[in-house]
Amino acid sequence: MQSTFHKALLARIESATAHVGIIGLGYVGLPLARAFSDRGIAVLGFDVDPAKVATLERGESYIRHIPDATIRQMRENRFEATVDFQRLDEPDAVIICVPTPLTDAREPDLTYIVNSTKAIAERLRPGQLVVLESTTYPGTTREVVLPVLAAKGLELGVDFFLAFSPEREDPGNPQFSAPSIPKVVGGLEPARLELAVALYSKVVVQVVPVSSPEVAEACKILENTYRAINIALVNELKVLYDRMGINVWEVIEAAKTKPFGFQAFYPGPGLGGHCIPIDPFYLTWIARKHGLTTRIIELAGEINTAMPAYVVSKVADALNDRCKPIKGSKITLLGMAYKKDVDDPRESPGFELMELLLHKGAVVQYNDPYIPTLPSTRHYPHLRMSSHELTADYLRSCDCVLIVTDHSAYNWSWIAQHASLIVDTRNAMKGVVAPGAKIVQA
Repeated sequence: MQSTFHKALLARIESATAHVGIIGLGYVGLPLARAFSDRGIAVLGFDVDPAKVATLERGESYIRHIPDATIRQMRENRFEATVDFQRLDEPDAVIICVPTPLTDAREPDLTYIVNSTKAIAERLRPGQLVVLESTTYPGTTREVVLPVLAAKGLELGVDFFLAFSPEREDPGNPQFSAPSIPKVVGGLEPARLELAVALYSKVVVQVVPVSSPEVAEACKILENTYRAINIALVNELKVLYDRMGINVWEVIEAAKTKPFGFQAFYPGPGLGGHCIPIDPFYLTWIARKHGLTTRIIELAGEINTAMPAYVVSKVADALNDRCKPIKGSKITLLGMAYKKDVDDPRESPGFELMELLLHKGAVVQYNDPYIPTLPSTRHYPHLRMSSHELTADYLRSCDCVLIVTDHSAYNWSWIAQHASLIVDTRNAMKGVVAPGAKIVQA
């Protein structure tokens, strides 16, 4: 039986008069805010970074694939950003889109989720729906978020409502945005599921309800673990086929012609982004809690995390063939974003590559048209430098150019004309004629 608060909230959601709050205005939260705003739904965005909030309040964007004009339109559609978490009682639905990193011991760090939940709990009022979107291990919504909210004395399912819906944002992919990606939703019981389904149905092409938040949490982990394992497979084959003198990229292209039973994954210099390098370890952690080991996942993690060291060994071999050591060599990394055509450096393998090369005495610089200055990260706070201008003279002065991210903005033929040695981790130089440059695949 529906409570009075349930009925009232459902009516506001269905009439598109519900006020939506989003905690975390990054690569997940801001596109989600845009999706609601585009449907004329008022959105109040929360973030702990005053600089981000000030930028949005000026009608400007800090994410490349969301232009300033979009932010200005969102502002006209009643989007507001704030650092004042005392306003969390204003929205009818509060969606948590905060980071879920790993600790140095590769265990889940739920600090951002817990802090966000505590902030909501302080202002929780009857009739609010809370939805967790941050990727996490199965059980987080029920075992971590719910107790914090319930401790304030309101009754779940009567006074407030709770669900989990994993984010599926793919930054830089022009084919998919938040509204065009099906949304999996799991509630703690049917009434809470109904509210979350109704909310997301306003903004996404399809809502996929599942029986519990644990199923929805496990779904997200499966999606990213699937990718991590298959990327590990091609990374391992890359090393083997290189030893055998076989081009792994050509092998993958040939295998792609099979119309069934095969999906192409590609090797690289290591895993990057906010999901694939992290999410599988959430599953291995919870497996240990249940007395089990996830051997395939852990092996995949070992393979993928070994890739930066493998790439550096290929750089060393390439320089050695030219009678040069890494120490003292001028090496430039092309691309510090974790993937092509985005301005997102989170967990980018470029940081570890830079660290390894610097440790070996190389003179290291980078160029990335989308990342003018390297941000301070929790693992590499000391790697603070700016993108170097890419000129013909500069390329000629480099002992090695290391392709880390194959941005479309790069003119590979022009780079090959002026660089003497190129180590390519992305197959960016496929088909490029480079009479003056040696190209090494890594």
